Amino acid sequence: MKMHRYAAAIGAVLVGAVAVGGATATAERAAADKNIVQTAAAAGQFNTLISLAQRAGLAGALSAPGAKTVFAPTDKAFAKVPKATLQKLQRNRAQLRAVLLYHVVKGNVKAAQVVKLRRAKTLNGESVRIGVKGSRVYLNRSTRVVKTDIGASNGTIHVIDSVLIPPAN
Repeated sequence: MKMHRYAAAIGAVLVGAVAVGGATATAERAAADKNIVQTAAAAGQFNTLISLAQRAGLAGALSAPGAKTVFAPTDKAFAKVPKATLQKLQRNRAQLRAVLLYHVVKGNVKAAQVVKLRRAKTLNGESVRIGVKGSRVYLNRSTRVVKTDIGASNGTIHVIDSVLIPPAN
């Protein structure tokens, strides 16, 4: 029963990532030749994330070899964060790094693996909770994974609809 629930969740989450026609599949293969930062930049919906990663001094680490998985908030997700909070993070590099590293997991963790986990330890040292509700996957109960398995040369991007804030922030 539990495995059936996971299989249904994997199927539902992956439906959003499945190519509709050969053009998307070709674009995804081309994206796999780019690192995480290049892939995110090419997508055009992660401008805030990339800008903040550069400000925090993390763009180089996210571009470097070594498998990592990024739960990437879109620009729309960052727009939900109060401006005062974003400004505070931009002024405090250590806090900004902690928030951004809370979105990164060591290793290349594909959607099929994510749904089997209860928690994943992030690069800031805190764990993010993972839950499956019906066909949807959530992080920390309220952040939804909306697209999965975007390949990059040094890992995987999973798109999320909210910015994750670590417990200490």
